[in-house]
Amino acid sequence: MKNSEYDLIVIGSGAAGMISAIIAAREGKKVLLCEQKDKLGPKLKATGGGKCNLTNTLSNEDFMNSFGKNGKFMSEAILAFNHNDLITFLKEIGVDTHIPDGFRVFPVTHNSLTIIEALQKELQRVNVEIKKSTKINNLICENETIKGVITKDKNFYASNIIVATGGLGFSSLGANGDGFEFAKSLGHKITELYPAMLPLITKEKWVANCKADTIAKAEIRIDLKKAKKLRACGDLIFTPKGIRGPVVLDFSREITPLLQKYEKVPLLVNMIKGKNEEELFQYFKKFSTLNIEETLSKLLPVSVIKEICTLVGADFKKKFKDLEGYTREKLVKTIVWTPLTVIDHVGFEKAMITRGGVSLKEINPKTMQSKIIEGLYFCGEVMDLDGPCGGYNLQWSFASGNLAGKLLK
Repeated sequence: MKNSEYDLIVIGSGAAGMISAIIAAREGKKVLLCEQKDKLGPKLKATGGGKCNLTNTLSNEDFMNSFGKNGKFMSEAILAFNHNDLITFLKEIGVDTHIPDGFRVFPVTHNSLTIIEALQKELQRVNVEIKKSTKINNLICENETIKGVITKDKNFYASNIIVATGGLGFSSLGANGDGFEFAKSLGHKITELYPAMLPLITKEKWVANCKADTIAKAEIRIDLKKAKKLRACGDLIFTPKGIRGPVVLDFSREITPLLQKYEKVPLLVNMIKGKNEEELFQYFKKFSTLNIEETLSKLLPVSVIKEICTLVGADFKKKFKDLEGYTREKLVKTIVWTPLTVIDHVGFEKAMITRGGVSLKEINPKTMQSKIIEGLYFCGEVMDLDGPCGGYNLQWSFASGNLAGKLLK
């Protein structure tokens, strides 16, 4: 005998889970939202360091292109719910937003709790039943059709289930890969999973002496034959053990798979806003009366200048023209492309997102419904789709959740 009956059960209370529950309830569906933690939106609370960068102002096409080859998969979802639609939706539920830098969209409070509280209030307004501290152990499926979920205490039944469990990132906030296991148990393929959007650890120890410095518009490329075309640009921050900052968080999704394959990944970093060797030689010539430290101080922090000079055996108190020819060449080459070697990362525990997930080939992009199991839907990070920093992943979560909630059978 069935214990409970719903039109929809949503597993996970992130952005995708909460909006899908709201949209479905607005469409007249009886909805149950299950969250294994004791509060809603645990990972959403930590987004953007708690400031909650919701989305950005890119056009639909540019937004999708930022996700790479898989970006086209989201065309239906983004067409139905882009950044303007998200801003409107949030306004409707009482959240004012602004765009302080003309690109990134935040709640005016710059506090993720503002978003969580507004979504929770709307869930209650549209009569979504919420069960916190409720872990889903498995899904019930008969004849390739979804029937319900199994928890420790009882089963709940529904003809539609949305898996919005996120990935493996921020495991301390509840991410444990359950969604991948649910999908796999029902015949879905899960692509290789890697931590992404996380700091990296380098072999070079000198970075610790530069940990207070941020390098604006640094360019990073991978110094491996098969990955020469991979590069990224953005702000770089040195840490006691390696590197982080927006450019590293974005680029780490390319590095972690290579690290697993090769055990170390050589990088080349341009920290002087793209200047090449010839331009740097001319720069030194222009300031020929100054010593190396004084000359480079307009381009690099002093701590970085000292470390690079130490690497090549150059006295930074000397004038560039007074160095040996070989040392001058080596100094210029090392400044233009500073070598770093990634030997490790901080793992899923501190990864903001997961690279990989449920194969997109097995999900209908027009509805987010499984092509294998009727009534089973996927939203957000649990799918094999991840983007860079800047509100991309949160916008995708909201858009995919909206589409699934609206188009339930």
